[in-house]
Amino acid sequence: MEFVRPQPTSKAPSDWFTGDVWWDVVVAGREPSRLRTNLVRFAPGARTHWHSHAVGQTLHVVSGTALVGTRDGTVFEAHPGETVSCPPDEEHWHGAAPDRFMEHLALWEATADGSSPETVWAEPVTEQQYAAPRTRRR
Repeated sequence: MEFVRPQPTSKAPSDWFTGDVWWDVVVAGREPSRLRTNLVRFAPGARTHWHSHAVGQTLHVVSGTALVGTRDGTVFEAHPGETVSCPPDEEHWHGAAPDRFMEHLALWEATADGSSPETVWAEPVTEQQYAAPRTRRR
């Protein structure tokens, strides 16, 4: 057993996020583990850019209201205790509602052979995409 020394909280890069976002690395798996987990805190209205994960991503909402958008224009709303699973290579975005902070655990994996990047980043989410009507679940 090993207690992992925590890394300092860091501000998320503006190349990948709109608004103020901070994260704490919880797990940065060492071989043979490929698990990655960050505790991510979004200021009101902050969000990721469009992106996808080679092996998918799981988001577990800890506090606030999370918004998760897909390329078909759907914006899902998720609340504390709810978990959203994004399949491999699905382009999506996630962030906070405009009126409150949001915190989630983001979990993803590196590819087994390292042949492709864990995350592929794309363009920022537009205000129109962010403000689309919300749905609670599929």
